[in-house]
Amino acid sequence: MTEAAELPPAPEQARDVFGDRFADAVRYAELLAEAGVQRGLIGPREVPRLWERHLLNCAVLSEVVPEGVTVCDVGSGAGLPGIPLALVREDLKITLLEPLLRRTNFLTEVVELLGLDHVTVVRGRAEEVMGKIPPVHVVTARAVAPLDRLATWGIPLLRPYGEMLALKGDTAEEELKSAATALAKLGAVETSILHVGDGIVDPPSTVVRVEVGESPGGVRFAAKRAKAARTGRARRRR
Repeated sequence: MTEAAELPPAPEQARDVFGDRFADAVRYAELLAEAGVQRGLIGPREVPRLWERHLLNCAVLSEVVPEGVTVCDVGSGAGLPGIPLALVREDLKITLLEPLLRRTNFLTEVVELLGLDHVTVVRGRAEEVMGKIPPVHVVTARAVAPLDRLATWGIPLLRPYGEMLALKGDTAEEELKSAATALAKLGAVETSILHVGDGIVDPPSTVVRVEVGESPGGVRFAAKRAKAARTGRARRRR
């Protein structure tokens, strides 16, 4: 049996980034290194680089998330980037959306243990929850799928004039180019590549921002959204 890798001490940057929530960030890192590995949510080789590659890499996304908005973290997995974002931004209302039960169980445990009252865990696929959860200002995602596929799941969950923020790596520019047609059909009106976390993570985290107009999801999802709204109103009248 392979011996579990040891979680390194938190880097000094983590104290600055997480502030009053630093102790909670340490506990989350410990949970990822222990239960997260045991349950197959992250690989054991990721433990030595949990802070730089995962927690800090995700926490710096907060630099480009507007104040006081609603967020849906699509395919949240072990809570990345949703939980680090929640730890640094208590002004946000965050939904962690994840289809697999073992992952949602872990997320629920983490949220309760860390007292993240502004975070809700929802089990389901993005394409199944439209109309069941309120549209959000911002959709986040990390290592879920190529951008064109991710957009078909995430963009329809947005409010009009919302934005999707996808943490990507070296392929960001290439993915954005290849997804241009799909994004336009989904109602995207502007796209950009941002770099966040300068001086905190090296290299800085790369974020693809996709901004939508008044019809998130485009024509394809307009009928679905209208039907979901009618169903919701009918339920409330009962």
